[in-house]
Amino acid sequence: MTRKKIVLRFPPHVVEQPVIYHLIKDYNLMVNILRADINPRKEGRLMMELSGEDADYRRAVQWLKKQELKIINLEQQISWSEERCTHCGACTVICPTAALNFERPAMTVRFEEDKCIICELCLRACPARAMEALAENANGR
Repeated sequence: MTRKKIVLRFPPHVVEQPVIYHLIKDYNLMVNILRADINPRKEGRLMMELSGEDADYRRAVQWLKKQELKIINLEQQISWSEERCTHCGACTVICPTAALNFERPAMTVRFEEDKCIICELCLRACPARAMEALAENANGR
């Protein structure tokens, strides 16, 4: 079983095609859309998690490439340094998935990595620089 987080970059002529439909119906993949920025007749970007059998995943990737989509595998996650964290909460306010949240009643920040969609908003929000990307976050395929 394969489970990968990827980013798809759509050229303008592919943006309005039913890509997700084909991934589900034709390749038996489970699709969890994490973030999307898709505009008609403009380039689109879609961050998602794909799950399914290895062979189905490989076939789907080949199909996506034939559709002229750029596929970026998200290899690394965001890292939280508890030692550097001042527990100010700036990151918890901006985190769209509540991967960063306050533990009550202690009011300390907690990071749940499995909820993180690598949006990188916390990197800019953290005054103590306790959040960091372990790598460039992605390598192209």
